[in-house]
Amino acid sequence: MANATETKKVLDDSDITDLFEHRVSLDLTPENARFTKSGGGLISLEVTQPSGKVEFFERIVPIRAFPISAPETFIAIREPDSQMGGRGAEIGMIETLDIFPEEVSRMIRDELEHRYFTPAIQKIHSFREKFGYCYWDVTTTAGRVEFIMNNPSNNIRTLEDGRVFMYDIDGNCFTIENPAALDKHSYKKVEIYL
Repeated sequence: MANATETKKVLDDSDITDLFEHRVSLDLTPENARFTKSGGGLISLEVTQPSGKVEFFERIVPIRAFPISAPETFIAIREPDSQMGGRGAEIGMIETLDIFPEEVSRMIRDELEHRYFTPAIQKIHSFREKFGYCYWDVTTTAGRVEFIMNNPSNNIRTLEDGRVFMYDIDGNCFTIENPAALDKHSYKKVEIYL
């Protein structure tokens, strides 16, 4: 226990500044952001801050702000997550990929497609419900897949444009781009949820 003559440490101005210091997300444009492929096939970024300071990030992670409704706009560029630092800080935001040269936008799109892998269902072979779970056997653009879904009412979403998104119990996403284009037997298995 401290005696009355001991003094408590008081935060000075530099400590307070450190408490509130955080990265400010930038609008990333071809003028201030240079994306390249690293030696390991990852995407690196060199960004020039408004102050003129240049920062280099060996690896960045693109994340869609609106992955379903607007997959080509508002792409957040973040540092990778780490065990020590937790969730990676946002470096900046790309309003639309079209403002970057084709090779850069293709590089980022490829990374996004890998991150948001959503095979399209082409045929539904079987569907059965048991103990509150739905068991699906489907052919997708990535091959034949079996997956389990709980509560289809919450895990099957139909968008205004007619696309259907289905989420399994592991969080994987499958799409049906045009349900009316499915064969008659496949459509009958899914139509109750549309």
